[in-house]
Amino acid sequence: MIDHNTVQQILDTADIVDVVSDFVALKRRGTNWIGLCPFHNDRRPSFYVSRAKGICKCFACGEGGSAVNFIMKHEQLSYPEALRYLANKYHIEIQEKELTDEEKQAQSEREAMLMLNEWACAYFEKQLHETQAGQDIGLTYFKERGFSDATIKEFRLGYSSESYDGLYKAAVAQGFNPQLLFDVGLCIKDDRGGGRDRYRGRVIFPILNIAGKVIAFGGRTLKKDKNIAKYVNSPESVIYSKRDVIYGLYHAKREISKQDKCYIVEGYADVISMHQAGFKNVIASSGTALTEGHIHAIRRFTSNVTEMFDGDAAGIKAALRGVDMLLKEGLNIKVLPLPPEDDPDTFVRAHSHTEVEDYIKQNEADFISFKADVMLKDAQNDPIKRTAAITDVVKSIAIIPDEITRMVYAKECSSRFGIDEQTILRQIKHHRNKFIEQWHKERQQQQAREQRMSGEETPPPPIPETPDFTPPIPPATTAPGDERPLNASSDLTIQEREIIRLIVNYGMCYLKDTEYDDGTIRPTTVLEHISNELYLDHMQFSNPLYHSTFETALRYVEPYYRDQSTFNRALEEKMDNYVAAEMAKNDDESPEALDSDALINAQERKKKAIEAKASVMAKNELMEFSSDYLLKALCSIDDDDVRQLACDLAADNLPQLSKIHTQFAVIVEERDRLLHLVPERLYNWKNALLIQKINETKDQIAHATADQLPELMEYLQELYKVRRQLAAKIGDRVVNPK
Repeated sequence: MIDHNTVQQILDTADIVDVVSDFVALKRRGTNWIGLCPFHNDRRPSFYVSRAKGICKCFACGEGGSAVNFIMKHEQLSYPEALRYLANKYHIEIQEKELTDEEKQAQSEREAMLMLNEWACAYFEKQLHETQAGQDIGLTYFKERGFSDATIKEFRLGYSSESYDGLYKAAVAQGFNPQLLFDVGLCIKDDRGGGRDRYRGRVIFPILNIAGKVIAFGGRTLKKDKNIAKYVNSPESVIYSKRDVIYGLYHAKREISKQDKCYIVEGYADVISMHQAGFKNVIASSGTALTEGHIHAIRRFTSNVTEMFDGDAAGIKAALRGVDMLLKEGLNIKVLPLPPEDDPDTFVRAHSHTEVEDYIKQNEADFISFKADVMLKDAQNDPIKRTAAITDVVKSIAIIPDEITRMVYAKECSSRFGIDEQTILRQIKHHRNKFIEQWHKERQQQQAREQRMSGEETPPPPIPETPDFTPPIPPATTAPGDERPLNASSDLTIQEREIIRLIVNYGMCYLKDTEYDDGTIRPTTVLEHISNELYLDHMQFSNPLYHSTFETALRYVEPYYRDQSTFNRALEEKMDNYVAAEMAKNDDESPEALDSDALINAQERKKKAIEAKASVMAKNELMEFSSDYLLKALCSIDDDDVRQLACDLAADNLPQLSKIHTQFAVIVEERDRLLHLVPERLYNWKNALLIQKINETKDQIAHATADQLPELMEYLQELYKVRRQLAAKIGDRVVNPK
């Protein structure tokens, strides 16, 4: 268990921008940051991060939350696991008790797999450095590849001995479930009831996810036997999907974001050698074709990709095969063919950093131009092959999602091929229509497969509406002054959610001074005002989650006033220091030019001006403290439902303003209108409650006996009267102190 003070320290230390930046490339937009959403296939930045509020939100798919929520969702961790992750990131020590056997058994399958892989990675590292075979075989191989000790340590390279079941026995002795070893692919069941090690006699390349956790392994044999597979990789599991994970992205993500560009190579050694040579924005497809999952992972950090490949025929063919997928996903693609005798690993080891940089500048080519050159070279003077080559290039252009980019390439193709531009554009449109048609067909097939797998039948076609049918309207259903239908249930839900939204975002903000019936006048927060109103009208939230959130918020009233006092003392000291520092600065006027009285008056005027500025600064800081206090508390508590609701409601307040809007517009914040807004929203809620009672009473009248009717009609009229009086009464309350 993590104690409360440590939890609070973690939550206070975690910076939402810093946390999200580990996984998403963010750019400043006004007071917020934006980037591509990591939770869906985002092509245009829709993921907003607010440092002031401590939350993030995708305005396309709706995902987001606090730093804790973000880590929980992104890394698929529980609340305590996310706290431990953040504590580790910010080097906050957590004292934890030893888990019992029952608690170990209760660990989630995902967590258990990650724990096992972490242990196995350390085991392979130990085998490499501390055994004779590891040093003679594994370490010698890595040294021959030119890897330094620092690089070997950074990429956590290891070695697996020739032992039949060395890892299996060590893991079982450590207390790991044997089945888990089979599930993650470290071992394979044998016919003796035990297991044999999958990576026997291989050097080990751990595969890390974007958070740096070991999720899989790649093992390379050092034997020359052609009957033995050169590479053996982990099978897919709960924690590892080959379609979504790119080797090296954890080590490269910051440099990719910084340079707004990445290089794609083929193998593990290519990534490691280039990283060691100073090219740290390099990732590998690991010999597999790129998938949408891979591209989604890349696009979170950059849209600019250069594919580096061997310059021989096989390398060129592989490059042409993989890049159409990148084009389809809207990335800006360049290609970099290496000399035929080289791959990225051998090339960077044979050249200096400057020589590699120069080679890149001179040989990096636009993909469409490169493809045109390659295809036309193969076609030579054969008109049929030339036509097929041009068609192939046009098809690649057609899958590019951006229309302007397509038109630019069309113009270039027209010039290169000597074909009328309009003809090229017509062909692009033709192939694009076919591409879109095929995409829709595949999507429908996928939906049908998902329905079959889930056991759901295809829903029947909707019953056509009959617009000429009008339901009968019972008499006296509309009260005098009603301007809208009395649809109570949906309106009540909307109004309750709006009240909770105001509480979450502004609960501790000062609203007004309230007169209590003991004669005292006290400042009242938004939360206290709403609580008083509900107390006087005997109201409560009908939605259980809203009610729970409201009750949780009330528990923070006393802590808020304690923390506010502490904050005020620190703020007062801060402003005193500010005034003293400003007064100590040299005056614009020279003291010699003024007599003593004028100098004193000038100093007094200066001090008043500085104190006035300090007062405004203090007021703004206190307002920010009050505004964010409850929001940050509710967005970080361990109640999953309340925390998620608070994060969603807080994210609803994130502004989406353009740079021009932010720079030139005069923005009136909702916080500045609370004195008007809170009573208005309370009125709307109470009005919705009255509408619900009116509808319920009408329903009773429709089924009432003659004896019951007069009483119900009288009650209905009373409800209408209360509804008319509600607006006049709002705000004129005198309440007992609580």
